[in-house]
Amino acid sequence: MYITLFSRGGFILINRVEIANVNTSKLQVLTQEETKELFEKMHNGDKSAREKLINGNLRLVLSVIQRFCGRGENADDLFQVGCVGLIKAIDNFDTSLDIQLSTYGVPMIIGEVRRYLRDNNMVRVSRSVRDLAYKVLQAKEKITREKGKEPTIDDLAKELNVEKEEIVLSLDAIQDPVSLQEPVYNDGADSLSIMDQVKDKKNTDEMWAENITMNEALKRLNDKERMIIDKRFFLGRTQMEVANEIGISQAQVSRLEKTAIEHMRRLYK
Repeated sequence: MYITLFSRGGFILINRVEIANVNTSKLQVLTQEETKELFEKMHNGDKSAREKLINGNLRLVLSVIQRFCGRGENADDLFQVGCVGLIKAIDNFDTSLDIQLSTYGVPMIIGEVRRYLRDNNMVRVSRSVRDLAYKVLQAKEKITREKGKEPTIDDLAKELNVEKEEIVLSLDAIQDPVSLQEPVYNDGADSLSIMDQVKDKKNTDEMWAENITMNEALKRLNDKERMIIDKRFFLGRTQMEVANEIGISQAQVSRLEKTAIEHMRRLYK
C-alpha cells in the first residue's frame, strides 16, 4: 500500500536518495502500454491497479520537488504533498484524450506543492492582495501582447483602475522570501551569500568602541549629571521637562547639562 511510503524521517544523501524511507533510485517506471492497461483495470474497480499507477509514477513527484528543495522545506513534506497531486491527477485523468499522464500530472503536482508552500509561508498575504497581484500579472501580459512592450506601473494602474501603490505592494507580496544564506556567488571554493552583502551601518566596530567609551564616560558623572544626560539625550526630554521632573529650574538644568557634557568631552579625549 502506498501509504506506507509516507512515514517521517526521510533524508537525502549525495549519491543515493531516500525520501520517506523510499529509495528513489529504485522507483519503478511504467511504459505507456502498462499505464494504459492499469488505467483500464482501475476503471473496472481494481484497487491494486490504482496503487501500481501511483507507485509507478513517483518519479514524476521526485522530478517536481527537486525544483523546490532549495527553499529550506523538508523533503519528506514536499514529497508527500507532491504525491497528493499525483493521486489527484491519476483519479481525474481522462484516458480518452491523446496525452500522456505526465503531461497532465506534472502541472497538478506543481500546483499542489505551490499551494502547500503558499499556505505554510510565515509571511501571510491576504486573499484580496493575492487576487490583485494575479490581475496585475494578467493585465501585464495582455498589454505586452497588444502593444509589444511591457507596461509601466502607471499603465497597469490605469488598466485596473487602482492606485499605483497598490500595484507595487501586491506584486511585492507574492514574491517568495529569500534566505539571507542564499548563495549569490561561488568561485569553486568559497561561496558568497546575501548575508555577506548586507552592510550593518549601526553595529560596526567603530560604533561599538564609541559606545564603550560613552558608557565609561557616563559612569564618571555624578548621579544628577548622569540623570540629566540620560533624560535629555536618551529619553528626548526638553530642559523644561527635565526641570519639572526633578524639581529644579530650567537654568539649573542647562548649567548641569553643560558641565556634564564638558566633563564627558575631557574624558572622551
